[in-house]
Amino acid sequence: MPARNPGETSLLGAAVSPESASARTLLNCPTCGSAHVAQVLGDNGGVSYVCTACGHSWS
Repeated sequence: MPARNPGETSLLGAAVSPESASARTLLNCPTCGSAHVAQVLGDNGGVSYVCTACGHSWS
């Protein structure tokens, strides 16, 4: 079996390296405070966010 690079992802799950963990930004819904936030693309190509807990959306 070939050796894997540190931080490489597999089909069974994502590896988290210290570099990728520190690069992530946690978003919380400004309405309910939930961390269940999805990033979506708008009609004009802009980036928006939607809370999957309460449905609030913002950009």
